[in-house]
Amino acid sequence: MGREALGEEAGQAEIRQRRTAETQEGEEAAELRSSGAKAAVAFSCPPGPGPPAGAAADARTSACASFAAQVAQPRHFGRSASAGSAEPGLWGYFWRGITENYLNFAGRARRKEYWAYCLFWFVALLAVTGIGVFADAGMGNLDDAQMPVMTVGLFGLFLLATFLPGLGMTVRRLHDIGLTGWLFPVILIPSIGSLIILVFALIPTQGRENQWAAVPAGVACVL
Repeated sequence: MGREALGEEAGQAEIRQRRTAETQEGEEAAELRSSGAKAAVAFSCPPGPGPPAGAAADARTSACASFAAQVAQPRHFGRSASAGSAEPGLWGYFWRGITENYLNFAGRARRKEYWAYCLFWFVALLAVTGIGVFADAGMGNLDDAQMPVMTVGLFGLFLLATFLPGLGMTVRRLHDIGLTGWLFPVILIPSIGSLIILVFALIPTQGRENQWAAVPAGVACVL
């Protein structure tokens, strides 16, 4: 009986030791999982001051979502992809050319921007000339051999007012195809100067960033 009692006590002691070891292993595994979760959160979310205890989970989720959106935002060569880079439209190109780009000889102007400016410049020239003709007709300057003062005056003022914007637009168009703006004086070459500038204006935009500026908005980038 004594041997049986001793054997039973030894078996119970061994069982208790196994249970104790299993409990310790479970606690260690739980601690490791908790540490791994904390490290993952710290790595994936941007650091910042801790919010109040009641809003901790919501704030962490919002911060992680914002961080992921910034990382996933697409990028273009030479230009960040943003909604603010939308094209202004044909009239917008002309209006921007005679306002904010009035004295702008830097940067680039894509082919569409150049020809949109030329289109509305010609329409405006016809309108100004028409106003001058009607004014001269009303004053009787067209009845005799007198000089149509209003027509000539408005025509000259229009050309003078739009000379610098047009020059800047042409210089930026040359930059857009990878050429220097100092090539503009070739327009002074008799017979062929204007034709050379016309050919330059018809060349497509360079699809990559060059020494003058990044790729204009609305142009596909070539990596």
